[in-house]
This record gives sequence, C-alpha cells and structure tokens, in this order.
Amino acid sequence: MKMLATAILFTLTIAAVPAAQAQRLPTDEERAACQADYDKFCIGLIPGGGRIIACLTRNYAQLADACKKMVDAYKAEVKE
Repeated sequence: MKMLATAILFTLTIAAVPAAQAQRLPTDEERAACQADYDKFCIGLIPGGGRIIACLTRNYAQLADACKKMVDAYKAEVKE
C-alpha cells in the first residue's frame, strides 16, 4: 500500500511540473519588440516549450535593444 501511495505521489508531482512551468503567450508589445529578430533568427520554429525564448537567447548579442529588454524581463519573470 505504501508503495502504491508513493507511486501515485510521484506521478502527481511529475505531472505538476509542466503545469508550474506553463508559459504564457507574449503580449502584443513583446511580440512587436521581437518580431524582426524572430523573423531573422527563429523563423520556422514551432512555438511552445520555450523554443522561441531559447532561440532568442542564443542570438542575444545580435538582438535589437527592445527585444533584449523583453527577453531579460521574461527570464526574470520565469525565475520568480
């Protein structure tokens, strides 16, 4: 019985992790700030799972200042 309870708790914990890390959709302002950089560096990536932010982060040095601010703010928000 204890083993079953442990297995259920483990399963619920694993299932809760993606929900806790659920990513919100970018605002219109954020989208506008990074649209040109997305088109230049990340076009064709399927949104979700942090792929766009990861792409923008890999190309951070070449991003427009407005997009850098958005990426920085997003990362700070995710850390909280």
